[in-house]
Formats: sequence, structure tokens, C-alpha cells
Amino acid sequence: MTLRILYGGTFDPIHNGHLAVALHARDALRAEVSLLPAGDPPHKDATLADAGDRARMCELTVVGIDGMDVDERELRRDAPSWTIDTLRELRAEIGDRAPLALLVGADSFLGLPTWKDWRELPRFAHFVIAERPGFDLDGAMPTELADAFAARFTRSPSALHAAPAGLAWRLRQPVSPESATELRRRIASGEPWHDWVPPAVAGFIDHRHLYGATAASPPGHL
Repeated sequence: MTLRILYGGTFDPIHNGHLAVALHARDALRAEVSLLPAGDPPHKDATLADAGDRARMCELTVVGIDGMDVDERELRRDAPSWTIDTLRELRAEIGDRAPLALLVGADSFLGLPTWKDWRELPRFAHFVIAERPGFDLDGAMPTELADAFAARFTRSPSALHAAPAGLAWRLRQPVSPESATELRRRIASGEPWHDWVPPAVAGFIDHRHLYGATAASPPGHL
């Protein structure tokens, strides 16, 4: 079975850095990647763009890209979205044997002990941890996280295909200058930003005047 990777986030907005990580994971693991935009993240501040706009930007990003799609299940929930609930729901759909992984940044992984039922998550999915160059993940891990994952790390990408869940694999994250916070600041201040996002996303942000954008949308980008 093909490994499916869930890449969650607020994507407020999605940018080229997100896309680079997703494509790198897809290619390195010979997998399919689903962008999983969050609805109302219970552990983060409210998003600036609403769920519909964030979902549309994700959809525009994956158009024409093989092995990538958008899963909007968390946007359809009225209650706050918890990762454990998403994984349980997915397992009910795809069964217990299909390989499934969560793609998370190193910072998110280090915060795992704050997630709901975090010790249960490896029962449902592998972890693919995107590390920035030079980042010392081992040294930064809190003891309880290090203990919980001590026997889970693997160096073999094929191991994530052979088992449905339970392993952790390190992905060397592509170097990228983009961040959603800086991108929003640039848009609001009128500084150059269009080359930080896919062209269709730039057109959508302009057209919808998101994040303080004032330019008109280029034709054909909606």
C-alpha cells in the first residue's frame, strides 16, 4: 500500500516553504501527501483568514501536482479539531493496515506532550519530523518525549511503508526563508511578497484582500 502523509497546519496562508516541505516528503518517502488545514486549532491563536479561504488557497496550491491533495475534514467540524480525533476517524475509513504518517515540524514535535492523548498518536500513525539544518532534535527533546519515542526512530524510509503506524523518521527540511508570520507582515505593510507563495495563491490573496492586501487580482488566478 502507498504511504499517505498528513501535513496539517493553519496554512494562514500557505506559502512556498510549506510546499517545499510537502514535496520533499512526498519524494523522499515515495508517498502521497494530503494537506490538512486546521479548523479551529485548540492550542493556537485564532487564524486571520477564515476556513474557506485557507482551504481554497491549499486547493490552488496542489492543482496540477501529482501525489498531493487537500483533506478538509478538520474544517467541517463545529468543535475544536484534535489530531487524535482525525486519526481515529481516518483509521475507521482506511482500516488498520494502511500506512499513515503525520508530517510535523521539529518545533511541533517537541510540543507533542501538550497535545490531547499524545501517547496514543503512534498507535494510529508514523511521525515524519521535518528538521531545520543544524537543529539538535535529540538535545531539545523533553525527557518524557524522548522516552516515549526512544524505540520508534528508524533510518529506513521503507519501514514506514511496511508498518501501518508507530515509527518516527527524520526529514531534512529544505532551507526556505518563508514564514507565515513574516509573510502576513509583508502583505500588510505593502512590502514585496508575491514570490513567497504560488502564483494562484498570490492572485487569490489580492482578490480577496486578505491580510491587508490591496492590489487587484491578476486575471485567471481564481
